[in-house]
Amino acid sequence: MTLGAPLTLFNSLTRATAPFDPIEPGHARIYSCGPTVYHFAHLGNLRAYVFTDTLRRVLDWKGYAVTHVINITDVGHLTSDADAGEDKMEKAAAGSGRDIWEVAAFYTTAFKRDLHNLNILDPSRWSVATDHIDDMLAFAKAIEANGAAYTLDTGLYFDVTKVPDYGTLAGAPPQDDGGVARIAEVDGKRHPADFALWRNSPPGERRQMEWDSPWGRGAPGWHLECSVMSLKYLGRQFDIHTGGIDHREIHHPNEIAQNQAYTCTSATGANVWMHNNFLVTRDRDGHGGKMSKSKGDISTLQSLIDRGVHPLAYRLLCLSAHYRSELEFSGEAVLGALTRLRRLTIAVQALVDRHGEAHFPLDRTRLEEDLPDAGAALLAKFDAVVAADLMTPQALPLLDQAIATKALSVDEKLRVIASMDRVLGLGLLDLTRHALRLRPVDAVLTEEVIEARLAARREARAAKDFARSDAIRDELAVQGVEVMDGDPLGWDWRIAL
Repeated sequence: MTLGAPLTLFNSLTRATAPFDPIEPGHARIYSCGPTVYHFAHLGNLRAYVFTDTLRRVLDWKGYAVTHVINITDVGHLTSDADAGEDKMEKAAAGSGRDIWEVAAFYTTAFKRDLHNLNILDPSRWSVATDHIDDMLAFAKAIEANGAAYTLDTGLYFDVTKVPDYGTLAGAPPQDDGGVARIAEVDGKRHPADFALWRNSPPGERRQMEWDSPWGRGAPGWHLECSVMSLKYLGRQFDIHTGGIDHREIHHPNEIAQNQAYTCTSATGANVWMHNNFLVTRDRDGHGGKMSKSKGDISTLQSLIDRGVHPLAYRLLCLSAHYRSELEFSGEAVLGALTRLRRLTIAVQALVDRHGEAHFPLDRTRLEEDLPDAGAALLAKFDAVVAADLMTPQALPLLDQAIATKALSVDEKLRVIASMDRVLGLGLLDLTRHALRLRPVDAVLTEEVIEARLAARREARAAKDFARSDAIRDELAVQGVEVMDGDPLGWDWRIAL
């Protein structure tokens, strides 16, 4: 069958949705801002990579070859968006008493482990900032030679008045200090929005990561690395640049400005700029805000795993909201996603058991060819919604329909489900009910003990000894186990958060 819905994407640069038209027919080139590896990624950070992975899977679903680059920032990112202050990596190394290179390696490994646990595909290339210092020096020299940079004692600074329509991506009028101004001033800057291409180490201070440059010994600015690596590996103009919505206001406008000054054109680097919205949390009074490390409300993927929540429940939670919408995170929300994932898993595994194959084949031609009208219609609807700017909240009910429909045989259902899961990335044909029951690290009760207590509770209910039944329920609740009465698929309990 042909999946013919045109792929449309929202471009933050134009603030409009438009058909995707790659520079090279049939080939999509994507750059994604990666992590600064000074700490564990929090769940808000990881939402960006679930979004980007969904984009990549949809492109594959639509038949595009994909070249995808994700950078690793191990130098240059300060503790705020200011042009003065501590480098996040230097601060983390000093605070831990470890070598900065060890810090970078440790948190890079942790980040990649998080992506693996979320079933996120590896990029075509991991690009590490400190592997590209010579490239960054050459790039900054070219910008200076093109008249768009100037030197101060503190380093080399970009002059934002030298490029057209600076700040357009942020939605601010050109040269509007209120929209794109830097957070902290540096003596001698020509314009508040000017930013550092290269920061010299302060006099008398030696950093663990610093290099010689024409402007002094120091380190590159954070914005420089993404321009350098995206253009190096994807070309001076490529298809899509992704990142969190917080990058839309400063980091990405500065990338665009650098790209324009380097190429002496109005080219922005990427044709389409895509941004996912924040993961937000709310306090007891209902006040919300984005999840961040600085606020102290960090929740990592490993912290969920440690409490017995399968990481793919978080992926499913992300898919339940459109990437451009805020997503509210709470213990109840992620447990709801876990319950939904369990029900999907139980239903799909029942189909796999009936089909009689341990591993259903995932060859695309076998999945989608010769489907009856009911299966083809479901896939056509699924194609239409994911092609409409990755509308995954509308795609999930279609997965439910594929599982529940009586118009398809077991084989046909599994082929439709497996095809949809190529986009959703939940690994439904490989998940099992048992695999979803992770033991919390601080669990007092084993699964066997919980099942035994529930068996005793069922006996009490059958004997109409409701006092005993309630006592067992309350006893389990004290131990962090929530009894789920009336679950139609027989999932009797879950860990409470």
